Order: sequence, then C-alpha cells, then structure tokens
Amino acid sequence: MQMGCYGIGISRIAAAAIEQNHDDKGIIWPRAIAPFEVVICGLSLHKSEAVREHAEALYTQLKDQGVEVILDDRDTRPGVMFADWELIGVPVRITIGDRGLKENIIEIQARHNGQTVKVAPAEALNTTLSLLETL
Repeated sequence: MQMGCYGIGISRIAAAAIEQNHDDKGIIWPRAIAPFEVVICGLSLHKSEAVREHAEALYTQLKDQGVEVILDDRDTRPGVMFADWELIGVPVRITIGDRGLKENIIEIQARHNGQTVKVAPAEALNTTLSLLETL
C-alpha cells in the first residue's frame, strides 16, 4: 500500500522560504515568518554597564512596540556572534558596543541587503521600526 501527500505544510513553507531567501552566509528569513524580527548584539555586555543599559532599554522599547526581538547577551567575540545571527537569518541586527557609544553611534543592519545605518542611540528605535516597515 502506498500513500502520497501533496499538500503544503509548515515544513514545505519553511523549505521554500529558505530556498528563495538565502546567501552564502545563511538564511534570510522574510519578516513574516522569521523566528525573531530583530536581534540586539551587545558587544562586551558583561563588561560595560553603558552597553547593557542601552541594549536592555532598546530591547524593552522594541518589545513595547510589538516587535519580536532577542537580546544576545553571550560573552563571545563579535565575529562569532554576527556569524551565528547571519546563519539564523534574523532580518535586522542592531549592534551596540562601547566604541560606538563613545562616538554616539548604534549600528543597524538589514540582513537582506547587508546595508548598515549608523544612528544616534536616541534614533535607534524609530530607525529600526522604519526599516522593519520596508521588509
């Protein structure tokens, strides 16, 4: 006895999305089906109180706006952190580090085209929300 199923299910939708949206670094999830819309990468989060405060404040602001966001608080090198999130394919990555904060800069990167925008911490929320609207 044989049985075939030709319906479209969750696994086929995910596979089709990955097949259509990827590059050599990994998956590029469409916003609608991404596990998270935004990842905040806090560089040296465990060593810098300023980085922790800015990262947690932005995390809370995004959550309050209904954005699916995750705060990467691992104590790891930036390259490893960035490579992991590119592989996972979260549509927007926000990088907060001591060096950037000293220059009054937070970096926001769109995964689909790799373009990075540098903004003041006070503008990070609105810039992220505007970027998400274009995805």
